[in-house]
Amino acid sequence: MCGITGIFDTFSKSIIDRAVLQRMNDSQRHRGPDEGSLHIEPGVGLGHRRLSIIDIATGQQPLFNEDGSVVVVFNGEIYNYQQLIPELQALGHVFHTKSDTEVIVHSWESWGAECVKRFRGMFAFALWDRNQQTFFMARDRLGVKPLFYALLPDGHLLFGSELKAITSHPGFVRTLDPLAVEEYFALGYVADPRCIYVGAHKLPSAHTLTIRHGEVLPAPKPYWDVQFTLDNPIGAEDAIDELRARLDESVRLRMIAEVPLGAFLSGGVDSSAVVATMASLSSTPVRTCAIGFDDPAFNESEFAQSVASRYHTDHHLEIVKSDDFDLIDTLARLYDEPYADSSAIPTYRVCQLARKHVTVALSGDGGDETFGGYRRYRLHMMEEKARSALPLAVRRPLFGALGYLYPKADWAPRMFRAKTTFQALTLSSAQAYMHSMSVLRADEREQLYSPAFKRTLAGYRAQEVFNHHAAQANTDDPLALVQYLDYKTWLVGDINTKVDRASMAHSLEVREPLMDHELIEWLATLPSSLKIKGQEGKWLFKKAFEPSLPNDVLYRTKMGFSVPLAKWLRGPLRERLQQAVLGPQLEATGYFNQDTLQTMVAQHLSGQRDHSAPLWTLLMFDAFLRQMSSYPN
Repeated sequence: MCGITGIFDTFSKSIIDRAVLQRMNDSQRHRGPDEGSLHIEPGVGLGHRRLSIIDIATGQQPLFNEDGSVVVVFNGEIYNYQQLIPELQALGHVFHTKSDTEVIVHSWESWGAECVKRFRGMFAFALWDRNQQTFFMARDRLGVKPLFYALLPDGHLLFGSELKAITSHPGFVRTLDPLAVEEYFALGYVADPRCIYVGAHKLPSAHTLTIRHGEVLPAPKPYWDVQFTLDNPIGAEDAIDELRARLDESVRLRMIAEVPLGAFLSGGVDSSAVVATMASLSSTPVRTCAIGFDDPAFNESEFAQSVASRYHTDHHLEIVKSDDFDLIDTLARLYDEPYADSSAIPTYRVCQLARKHVTVALSGDGGDETFGGYRRYRLHMMEEKARSALPLAVRRPLFGALGYLYPKADWAPRMFRAKTTFQALTLSSAQAYMHSMSVLRADEREQLYSPAFKRTLAGYRAQEVFNHHAAQANTDDPLALVQYLDYKTWLVGDINTKVDRASMAHSLEVREPLMDHELIEWLATLPSSLKIKGQEGKWLFKKAFEPSLPNDVLYRTKMGFSVPLAKWLRGPLRERLQQAVLGPQLEATGYFNQDTLQTMVAQHLSGQRDHSAPLWTLLMFDAFLRQMSSYPN
């Protein structure tokens, strides 16, 4: 695991400023504390920070092919590199290291841009081929590893694993993108490929970018997509057997390392299944790490302990105080963009704990998206039945009126909170799912924004992100559609972003066996009835692990990795909330309706309404602005 950065002159072969490139590389030192190296030649500068995992002795980067004409900087792991080496040697390539990085340069020489289709893993890399005068960048299929880029007016293309590498360049001007702000307040993150700054971009997952000297920067090109065919005739029992075999393979590939390796163990289904699989493949006790909270409502540590005891793992537990909110400014520095998922706090803490014991940790991330575990999936499928029963011309006026009249009852039991459901029934499938996923829904953002900011948006709405992906989904199955949307938005923009920054802040590599693309491709052929059966999500996954895990781990109510936001904002964070949301910094942006902000704060503090999610989103936006203003352009 590493950090990569660089500069490519698309216009000419100018001399790259070593001091600037060094500054960009040093900004990501936390991603690779073991070594740092640069390569500079006319028109090209590449930087690398190394966290040594595989081939510690000879796997240094930037890494070259035999004659030095191809050079690469790489972040991630190619899990099938050992299978690719003999194939490449048969094609005449000579290997000088035992690293997965060298597989990339030789694969490029043999297969060109198509090489990415041969890789199984998590990766972001940039490659320069001097003979072909070609610069090439690629990102893995599920967007596990990040890659940012920006084209300056002078033709210099900047890239980096984190946005801070780009903002470290003196030629990059940090101007906020209003459309990114709209996406942030809708989703809690800025969706790929947009960045919070105008002119900066995220290379989308499963995309490459090929640039040649003297040519105009082209659009990124997709090389993979998940296809929900749902046409596999396999029976349930055979599907269970195949799932276990496929997961065994995925975990086994991710256990290759020359450094201490372990796993996160939250006590949920996904991480418990990964640990159970690791234990079956390991001759020594698996190292497991878990955090608990001193508030029982948020503490799952007893379930983690039961799994740890069952498999005799080397288990490490730390209890985090329920007022652990002092990471706000730390998180704003880590994420470089506004980021509002409060579970970033416990994620940061569990990575901090894990790094004391291991350098690589396997996680259960991606299980809910892959196997159909979210409650929102089941609700969406129920709503889809109602939407399909009545035409939109009937639904819109009927449920629109009910949604308008029905009170918003945050305080009531969930079964009585019908306002959101009535509103969703007036919408298309993609609109309804966006409605359920939004931190602030479209009507709430309408009230939040100032008239001037709404004019700046010129009609743009974050809904367009979901509309774009829904048009590419190629399925009318309700579950498959929302899984596809999550693969393109939530999984990349929220989950993978959270884990990458939190883990790399502690120089910890996290691997996600439930995001293996071959596993996902196979699961996409299975009918949705094997994923959600009645009100039971992850049906196939849970059945597969009934022999391996306790029932109270498999079938208890999902708790999630959450923190007591509402309590914090009414208690110890009350003063900071008022200073941030009602303070001069947010007001100076001109983005917000000050009356709406006053109302939201007053209603939340009085207990009249629970505005914890949008208020946290505003608080983290203020923290981002503070960090942005603390660094000169």
